[in-house]
Amino acid sequence: MKRNICIWVSGLLALSGCHKTPPPRLGNRDIGKVINQMADVMIHDVTNPPLASRFFAYTCLAGYEVVSRDNKQVKSLRGKLNDYPVIDVPKQISGYSNELSAVLAMYETAAKLQPSGSLMLKKEELFVDSCRRIGFSDAIIDSSKSYAKLISKKILTYAKADNYRKISNYPRYKLKGTPGSWDLTPPAYMLPVEPYFNTVRPFTLDSAAQFVPDPPIPFSTDKNSAFYKFLLMSYAKSGSGLKQEEKDIANFWDCNPFAVQNDGHMLIGLKKISPGAHWMGIANIACRQSNASFAKTMEVNTVVAIGLMDAFICCWDDKYRTNRIRPETAIRKYIDPHWKPLLQTPPFPEYISGHSVVSSTSAVILTHYFGNNFAYTDNVEVSYGVPPRRFASFTQAAKEAAISRFWGGIHFMDAIDNGVMQGNKVGNRVLSKLSIDLH
Repeated sequence: MKRNICIWVSGLLALSGCHKTPPPRLGNRDIGKVINQMADVMIHDVTNPPLASRFFAYTCLAGYEVVSRDNKQVKSLRGKLNDYPVIDVPKQISGYSNELSAVLAMYETAAKLQPSGSLMLKKEELFVDSCRRIGFSDAIIDSSKSYAKLISKKILTYAKADNYRKISNYPRYKLKGTPGSWDLTPPAYMLPVEPYFNTVRPFTLDSAAQFVPDPPIPFSTDKNSAFYKFLLMSYAKSGSGLKQEEKDIANFWDCNPFAVQNDGHMLIGLKKISPGAHWMGIANIACRQSNASFAKTMEVNTVVAIGLMDAFICCWDDKYRTNRIRPETAIRKYIDPHWKPLLQTPPFPEYISGHSVVSSTSAVILTHYFGNNFAYTDNVEVSYGVPPRRFASFTQAAKEAAISRFWGGIHFMDAIDNGVMQGNKVGNRVLSKLSIDLH
């Protein structure tokens, strides 16, 4: 009889132990999936590159905030990011999965930030269904979602105070119309993108003008001037002047969400991701390839996204302050009225090169996490018809992204060279300000 009682008690203990089984674990791919889905929605909404970086940054911050509260290896960003608030959580919040809450916080934040946020909510529903299938209970899902919404709301309040919403109240940007100043470019002649993005609060910079580069080569139509020599360099690198490898590299790094093509009397938009989305994709390739933990993947995505936004703020400050003419406009006006660049000219001033700045910033940050010789295959845009490309390091990729803008015919060389230097400074500033350690 005693033996039967012992067996019965042991059975009860075993059953009770089942209820205490920890929830399933999520991995780096779950974070990368949210980033990819955001990029798809950005293409749907034709989100401009600076704004895309803002969406990525706050979305990742929401996930990071959740992870940092329960993981001692992940440092709080309080006191490191400009004006970052104290985020209090009610003590009664319990029974959640930290990893599930982090991903749900990303979904909730992206859904509120992106114009077509309803698409992200549908993706969130599918994600929750998949979590049920792998063993998450409804109780854990409900608690995790409640926690995620609480954190997301706090991050969205932080985002609301970054001055971006005020931009719509600023006067419409007026073209200067002076020799050497930027002008609208074919085929769409689009209005300038985000001329006031330098008024947005940066995350780690003291101001948008913290890393002002050397001024651009002065505009001149004198055939002996440095500027005219730049014109001739760009003019020579067109058509038969480009090697096939140079064309391939330029097309690989195009990343122009505003690209359109003529079809009779119609202009048809082409689906392309922004340069920031491309580098976020590279970050997640590195996380998957290195088998990074969930926490490290969340940190890498967040730091890269913060770097991207600060890089765009710096770069856009220079673009609209220097307001320099694009090669396409200058060459057509002063050399060849029928000239066309290999790539379509983006709708904002030339100096400095945005790809050069954001790519260098991203490479500095990713090199910090994964090393100087991290080789990888970049297949971020395969779904958009762009073949994969192999790189020996992030620095090599950033340098290639920078020079691609010259081969594409949309930037002068000083905008590229000085853009790389500015990007390096921003990347190092982000790492220094956040005091990030490898783990």
